[in-house]
Amino acid sequence: MSQPIDHTRRRLIQSLGLGILAAGTFPRLIFATGGGSPRPVSPNFHPDVDVELTARPTDLPLFKGPRTHVWKFFGQVLKGPENCLTPMSGSYLGPLLRFRRGQRVRIRFRNELPEDSVVHWHGLHVPAVMDGHPMYAIGPGETFAYEFEILNRAGTYWYHPHPHWVTAKHVYRGLAGMMLVEDEEEMALGLPSGAYELPIVIQDRSLDRRNQFQYSSHMMTRMRGFLGNRIIINGTANATFSVATRVYRLRVLNGSNSRIYKLGWDDGSPLIVIGNDGGLLERPESRPFVMLAPGERIDVWVDFKGHKLGSERVMRSLPFTTGHGMMGGMGGRMMGGMRGGGMMSGSVLPLGSDYPLFRFRITRQESGDSHLPTRLSSITPLRLGDAANSSKSRTITLSMRHMSALLNGLSYGMDDVAPWERIPLNTLQIIEFDNGFGVGHGMRMPHPMHIHGEPFQIIKRSIHRRFGNAYETVSAGLLDSGWKDTVLVMPGEKVTLLKRFDDFKGRFMYHCHNLEHEDLGMMRDFLVY
Repeated sequence: MSQPIDHTRRRLIQSLGLGILAAGTFPRLIFATGGGSPRPVSPNFHPDVDVELTARPTDLPLFKGPRTHVWKFFGQVLKGPENCLTPMSGSYLGPLLRFRRGQRVRIRFRNELPEDSVVHWHGLHVPAVMDGHPMYAIGPGETFAYEFEILNRAGTYWYHPHPHWVTAKHVYRGLAGMMLVEDEEEMALGLPSGAYELPIVIQDRSLDRRNQFQYSSHMMTRMRGFLGNRIIINGTANATFSVATRVYRLRVLNGSNSRIYKLGWDDGSPLIVIGNDGGLLERPESRPFVMLAPGERIDVWVDFKGHKLGSERVMRSLPFTTGHGMMGGMGGRMMGGMRGGGMMSGSVLPLGSDYPLFRFRITRQESGDSHLPTRLSSITPLRLGDAANSSKSRTITLSMRHMSALLNGLSYGMDDVAPWERIPLNTLQIIEFDNGFGVGHGMRMPHPMHIHGEPFQIIKRSIHRRFGNAYETVSAGLLDSGWKDTVLVMPGEKVTLLKRFDDFKGRFMYHCHNLEHEDLGMMRDFLVY
């Protein structure tokens, strides 16, 4: 399959979507406060998979001592294959959802939280009203029925809340889960599966003496992004995996609010990457390390054959610098006091420091027949000449100044769409994210930029010479191959990408996936018309 979306069904999908809108079965658009309406199930939608997903507070024994109060997604299968929902036992994370391309899926989200909430299916290409836009957030006790077809190619995706102003707080309290999509192209490869396919969600938290999550909403924390003092893997404290002497597939997600990781093996051996945000790469890639920003995913092939029983391999976050600061004046001195530029950070793990993430202990002898394929998938490159705006890219400048996080000088407005944010349906667009390539004044920080809807392809990176030394500590780990939906834009960098806007009209968000930056206003809407 050459494209992430099955384009042969575009006209039918679009017609169905517009027909449903005309019938008035979707909730009303609320632009003032983001308060949406409950949405009942549609009698004309016949799902292959029907799942109930409830968000509610609970207390869990995550650590030694008192239980930890969290918010958690709980799931139940009403219809569908047995493996479409797997609970993450002993974890605050929501259940692992597994779908197949072409399935029609209904997810009945029930909000049993004390606040409004909404669910975003990060990476999935779905109609605008199903995408988890803040305008559709529902109140406590209400239910929203998400109904859509799985159009994406096989890949590692995830889901999390997206309410305006408080996304960071909701995710930090525990609301997140991983989704896996399968298709025939991937299944034909015979990649490690079942017990040999390990989902790994990396997050950081700060705990008080009674095991409760501590979160700061101080303005300086919001400007920097929250950094916890403890690494949490798969929502639990235990970060050791017992493995056999054979090949495994690691599905790795950075589910942290703002922390960026530089993934690398403790023994210096390379990472063998077979997939990223939008699914399998064309071919495996060997990297000395991989940068993983919030919202990004990678699939790693790891072979434990030849390792002694009782030995361990450790995945670390290796040291790096970001080179960020306020250009000119006192800002550079204020922000340069901690390794990696962790501004005024109280974390014992400053951004860019060196620390272990998780480890594998080889505990049993097994033989396996998995061999690393030389070719994984077929990906057709998007072409600059095919873009509707080939003569002039849509440039979006990222800036942080006057205690604001801005896109082209604007903060978020739910009823605000600028001229450059209006995009004709079924077009290919050139988009540039400029994070101080022209330098200038203001705070320069790394920004993982996420665009909702279809994935994109990264065409070019340019770095200003002033930031070159810091950039060298991360550049070999910027994995731009294949399909992406989130891209890390470093200080002083400009990233050019190509993205299609197909099938569905409506508002699709783009924002920084440093969740504190998002809540501060570094978020806007593309209006596809």
